[in-house]
Amino acid sequence: MTSEVGPLEGVRVGVTADRRADDQIELLHRRGATTLHGATMRIVPLTDDTELATTTRTLLEKPAAVVVATTGQGFRGWIEVADEWGLGEDLRAVLGDAAVLARGPKARGAIRGVGLREAWAAEATESSPEVLEHLLSGGEGPLAGRRIAVQLHGDPMTSFLTALREAGADVVEVHVYRWEPPPDLPAVDALIDAIVGRAVDAVTFTSAPAVEGLLHRAESLGRTEDLLASFRGGPDGAGALACVVGPVTAAPLDRRDVPSIAPDRFRLGAMVRRLEEHVAGTPAR
Repeated sequence: MTSEVGPLEGVRVGVTADRRADDQIELLHRRGATTLHGATMRIVPLTDDTELATTTRTLLEKPAAVVVATTGQGFRGWIEVADEWGLGEDLRAVLGDAAVLARGPKARGAIRGVGLREAWAAEATESSPEVLEHLLSGGEGPLAGRRIAVQLHGDPMTSFLTALREAGADVVEVHVYRWEPPPDLPAVDALIDAIVGRAVDAVTFTSAPAVEGLLHRAESLGRTEDLLASFRGGPDGAGALACVVGPVTAAPLDRRDVPSIAPDRFRLGAMVRRLEEHVAGTPAR
């Protein structure tokens, strides 16, 4: 009896995730891939995030007129951990008095899921430029002197926040999920060795900080250019493919002219299927 060959049979995949890494690795193995795991950052558990707790209490004392929900998971996580801290009811009341904007359908769904209603939502999926245009064009009134809270999850959105501050807004950054240095540096170093040495065919990223963590570690080792050369394909075109869960995750790669592939739906399973599609359409190396 011949065993079925998985769609990723023979494909070597580097995994950078901390959260849900085991789920991703199991999914890849079921499809025939071999994996090398090096978590490039560590997620601070929400309940232990004293900075988020402080920011939340600050907003309860001095509420924002406008709140931007950028991701469904991040916004929902903020409300859930506020409930655990005993601040959920007060936070919902404050948000209920604010104009809550959704960056896309998932953020809008999260807003409604916690019993609130969005004042406005971007038409495009996860469209920060559309939200910024809405705010700068006066969609929520003058910005000068007004407090705007922006829920962040992964992408620092530096240009977005800078534009609001230049317009005179008092911007409060609500970091839902913070990242710390990787817990196992030798594992990250081994992953960098494999990428540079063309010992992996693809590397998966499920958050922008995972990308930044890998690049930061490569820089500390003096291997940034070698790492980027591999992701860009190298002279023989046999470098490591960057496979990301969505455009927010891809942003740090885009800034460094590193190509990547991503699914239409920003989910772990969809990312793995996108990798399968790419492999199926790529000649064997």
